[in-house]
Amino acid sequence: MTTADAALPVTSTPAVAALAEASGKAKRKLTSPWASLAALVIAVLWTLPTLGLAISSFRPAAEIKTTGWWTFFTDPQVTLDNYRTVLSTTGTGGLGSYFVNSFVIVIPSVVIPISLAALAAYAFAWIDFKGRNLLFIAIFALQIVPIQVTLIPLLTLYVDGGLAGSFWSIWLSHSIFALPLAIFLLHNFMREIPRELIEAARMDGAGHVQIFFRVLLPLLTPALAAIGIFQFLWVWNDLLVALTFSGSSSDVQPITVALANLSGTQGTAWHLLSAGAFVSIIVPVAVFLSLQRFFVRGLLAGGLKG
Repeated sequence: MTTADAALPVTSTPAVAALAEASGKAKRKLTSPWASLAALVIAVLWTLPTLGLAISSFRPAAEIKTTGWWTFFTDPQVTLDNYRTVLSTTGTGGLGSYFVNSFVIVIPSVVIPISLAALAAYAFAWIDFKGRNLLFIAIFALQIVPIQVTLIPLLTLYVDGGLAGSFWSIWLSHSIFALPLAIFLLHNFMREIPRELIEAARMDGAGHVQIFFRVLLPLLTPALAAIGIFQFLWVWNDLLVALTFSGSSSDVQPITVALANLSGTQGTAWHLLSAGAFVSIIVPVAVFLSLQRFFVRGLLAGGLKG
């Protein structure tokens, strides 16, 4: 052992010990009983309205109008008539047809912007062309444009093009509104990928298409999953865009429009509103709970290096 080797542990041990002590303190703070209690209280408060909605959806109409949902625990009365009524008599085909429309709307509205955003993000990140930075700043600035100011111009274009009242108008609108943020997030993720990896692929003779699909696309999976889940939840719960561009045709209206119509025609029918609302949130809740690990992984992707 040399003199330098012998001196290394002496000089590095205090730093390592201090680092370990700081890490231990941070871990103890994050796992303290007070932090756990605060997380539990937040979780209960966040879940309580959904629990009340679920219980109300199974209670008879007379009980909902005269007592609070918490009285269910002292006088439990359960019925499925609310769901039967909502699924069979709302509109012309019940909520079932609107439920299918929501799936027809949400799937292309997720696939189209993610596909275009991934290609655009690669171009901004790894292709050097004139005006790249200026164009990227312009796309980033589009995020601050309120959706409300674009509705009338877009509706005018759809009417002139014969797309108003069709699925295409809703698909294109959701894709347009989602693209700026998706491009920005995917661009930042791609910039975190080491340049050496791209250069190695180029040395092997790979072009832009091969680099994108064989090298970058597998690495983009967490980010694509996070953006896809976020876009799915946004489109599924959307009312403004669907109500504006679907027109009066029930053939293209999603379940959120059906619930709005139900609220307008059955303003005092709380038993139907609660059942319809709970039907509408089943899918987004199931999607988020089943894919939350991908969502968290995508949010953290690129944030930690090493």
